[in-house]
Amino acid sequence: MPQKKNPDVAELVRGKTGRVYGDLMTLLSMMKSLPLAYNKDMQEDKEAIFDAVDTVKLCLKTFAPMLGTAKVLKDNMYAAAAKGFINATDCADYLTKKGVPFRDAYKITGELVAYCIAHGKTLETLSLEEYRKKSDVFSEDIYNAIDLKTCAFTRNSLGGPAKEQTEMQLKALREAL
Repeated sequence: MPQKKNPDVAELVRGKTGRVYGDLMTLLSMMKSLPLAYNKDMQEDKEAIFDAVDTVKLCLKTFAPMLGTAKVLKDNMYAAAAKGFINATDCADYLTKKGVPFRDAYKITGELVAYCIAHGKTLETLSLEEYRKKSDVFSEDIYNAIDLKTCAFTRNSLGGPAKEQTEMQLKALREAL
């Protein structure tokens, strides 16, 4: 239907992942304990390989045009990310860096998240007074520590969302293509 906005292609490709994982498990099960004898059991690998390759090709063929026509709504994405409390770990890390034991930081952050849910807020929209009701360790720098951009861009582990990691992944993909 023209009014439908669901990402059908993405959902269908996600569903195909199970099939490809099944093919992988078939191959891994076959490969264990080889060689046994004349390797006649290896004749069963073709079906799984061809199925996996055909499935991935079909997914790529349909996924590429979807990405080409996708419209990114940055404000909506940012609002959705804030509602998910993905920065709660960063809040707990903030407290531990200020000397609060992690078990206490974890508890305080959990109470803050529960408070936000009950009052329709996010960690970014809490006032400093609301933070200080849970711990007097909080100061103005909490807002920088839990900013979603700070949370993403400081994750510099391999494959993480930091700019350096993203550039490395893009470079590797370009070289592979």
